[in-house]
Amino acid sequence: MLLTVDIGNTTVAVGGFDGESLRFLRRLPSDRALDDPGWQAALATLLAGEQAETAEGSVLSSVVPVLTPRVAGALTALTGKPVLTVDKDTPTGLSIPHYDTASLGMDRVVDCVAALARYAPPLAVFDMGTATTLTVINEKRELVGGMILPGLGLSLEALSAKAAQLPPVTLVPPKALMGTDTLSCMNNGALYGAAGAIEGITARLEEECGPLTVVLTGGMAPHVLPLLRRKVAYEPHLQLLGLRALWLKHKKP
Repeated sequence: MLLTVDIGNTTVAVGGFDGESLRFLRRLPSDRALDDPGWQAALATLLAGEQAETAEGSVLSSVVPVLTPRVAGALTALTGKPVLTVDKDTPTGLSIPHYDTASLGMDRVVDCVAALARYAPPLAVFDMGTATTLTVINEKRELVGGMILPGLGLSLEALSAKAAQLPPVTLVPPKALMGTDTLSCMNNGALYGAAGAIEGITARLEEECGPLTVVLTGGMAPHVLPLLRRKVAYEPHLQLLGLRALWLKHKKP
């Protein structure tokens, strides 16, 4: 078994692979207050019954620097093996000739590694998490740029927090295009707004780059996927698949 760990701003996703098959996927909150022993205890509880100590190895990427060494240390303690931490010094095979890599999140790089293993470029990779990121790969398999948008949940939280008469909203599938009360108006506005952003941005990209494949991933993607009016490739576990690919690339014989 291989453990793959994606440390995001909201959750830490832990996936266990048996060969190419994802055997399980579990999540923990990205709790910055937990210390090293706390993370070891949390992961031990999360992985109870999975025989983590027999894992062949583990690999992680992170967009929360303070959590990276804590989670890596906990994984080492649980498995007895070193962790491959994918960072800016990790050779990924992805060509990035013009982007400022000092400000590039490794989650976007890992997404691209996985997407390129499955689809022919050019590609537009949307990852809908706490933020919605867009990463574009040209026909030469080069990462050429992208966008970062407020995520669905973040947008709704900000709206509720800053507007006195707008309540918190739990996303549900829209019953119609237009809402008929405040909650449904907020819900539909967030969902159709996100769908419209993906459709509009990709239409503009195709005006510049020609036809491309749109790859959609991230925890918020299932809310928007049914509303899209253009074809997309939905990959719910793109980040973990990319981590597995990088672990195999750097696995010592």
